[in-house]
Amino acid sequence: MTTVRTLAAPDEGGTAQRGLEELARIKGEALQGADPAATERQHAKGKLTARERVDLLLDAGSFHEVEALRRHRSTGFGLEHKKPYTDGVVTGWGTVHGRTVFVYAHDFRIFGGALGEAHAAKIHKIMDMAIAAGAPLVSLNDGAGARIQEGVSALAGYGGIFERNTRASGVVPQISVMLGPCAGGAAYSPALTDFVFMVRGTSQMFITGPDVVQAVTGERIGQDGLGGADAHAETSGVAHFAYDDEHSCLEDVRYLLSLLPPNNRVLPPSTPCDDPADRPGDALLDLVPDDPGRSYDIRAVIGEIADHGEYFEVHSGWARNMVCALTRLGGEVTGVVANQPAALAGVLDIHASEKAARFVRFCDAFNIPLVTLVDVPGFLPGVDQEHGGIIRHGAKLLYAYCNATVPRVSLVLRKAYGGAYIVMDSRSIGADLALAWPGNEIAVMGAEGAAGVIFRREIQAADDPEAVRQEKIKEYRTRLMHPYYAAERGLVDDVIDPRRTRETLIGSLAMLRQKHAELPSRKHGNPPQ
Repeated sequence: MTTVRTLAAPDEGGTAQRGLEELARIKGEALQGADPAATERQHAKGKLTARERVDLLLDAGSFHEVEALRRHRSTGFGLEHKKPYTDGVVTGWGTVHGRTVFVYAHDFRIFGGALGEAHAAKIHKIMDMAIAAGAPLVSLNDGAGARIQEGVSALAGYGGIFERNTRASGVVPQISVMLGPCAGGAAYSPALTDFVFMVRGTSQMFITGPDVVQAVTGERIGQDGLGGADAHAETSGVAHFAYDDEHSCLEDVRYLLSLLPPNNRVLPPSTPCDDPADRPGDALLDLVPDDPGRSYDIRAVIGEIADHGEYFEVHSGWARNMVCALTRLGGEVTGVVANQPAALAGVLDIHASEKAARFVRFCDAFNIPLVTLVDVPGFLPGVDQEHGGIIRHGAKLLYAYCNATVPRVSLVLRKAYGGAYIVMDSRSIGADLALAWPGNEIAVMGAEGAAGVIFRREIQAADDPEAVRQEKIKEYRTRLMHPYYAAERGLVDDVIDPRRTRETLIGSLAMLRQKHAELPSRKHGNPPQ
């Protein structure tokens, strides 16, 4: 039970010194929490406390807390006898690498981090401050959902959070870090933010828990299997990153923040670069096989052209046939979207399209230029894809690129066939520069398939159909699939030496850095869903 204290009145003999002592005691209670054993229980679960997490996230000594002495005013169900300071959430601001960041952290030691009216009001306030100040917002989530003793008032508190998540979208970066349970409607706030981090073994997200799933469907599954870090990082795509411990998780949150602008009105932070822009990329000649049917890891290509080989991959475990990453080229933050031939031959499918579309929209919202590395054989065929809405989902990526006004450079490494070529930021949908390596194949489809369609009757009527088929494949490739066909028609701006890829991309983005483009006047578009 929390003791309710009042400051001594002047006519009762109070002094400034006694007032300061009382303030220190109250603030000490707010910092330590009402139950010291709760901290031990939190640590026993392998979890840090809310304040320990804030200290790891922010620069040392930079945290300024807001409303540390806030308490709920609810009565009934015993709440009137339990009024701990902070009401189960720590809110405030500090710095990460010297730049302002707002944060709120659920304190599981108090009411299990459950959200009540006062708890929600604190979160609403810090979200409003982040939007007004134009600084990123990080939520450290570890809560048991709505505080059922407060009824609908708690649910309304979630509504206020969702509304602010939506209002802040595309205005300031929003990052959700899942460090404990997040069930029911509470899960929708992380889903509305830009990035979701999770920790294996301690964080779970689901709308209905395992017990409800079993009662309704008969399916047996544990919390981690249903909504754990790996389930969401590899299967559902809800989580962008998954980690084994809180320290490495929060370290990467800090790294991600170092790559992002504080808001949508400024460019991402530049850094001095001692990696020469004209560093030769001889390794690229060996990384990408000449045979368009052979696989390779596109991440090796990204590492070869990035500053010091460093990049930060987003959604690495989900839709692996598409790679999305933040990196620096010449010291400037750049978003990279690339087909991954090492997974499903790099085809576009439903999940890959959704993954890339969301990343493109994020980069465009926060003034991060885009480089698209293209090596795509087409869209994945199949009944499941068609019935799952590949047309609708593929259109999301098309819409995202067409709507993007940031600098956009596309580079065809090897092949680009059919509609997938168009969707992967081709010149025809607005890429500022379209480049290609020698040996590229840009066509409606592969030569084998094209020859089979165009010369079908001639091949069937031949005495030696296979010999004729091979002859026609060669003819089609020679006439329409040579590396300079698209360049001769202005669909490729230049065919470049692969070894000069880094230099060319850095120079192109430097030229485009001050690009300004206007979209038509409208309330908002209506992208496919």
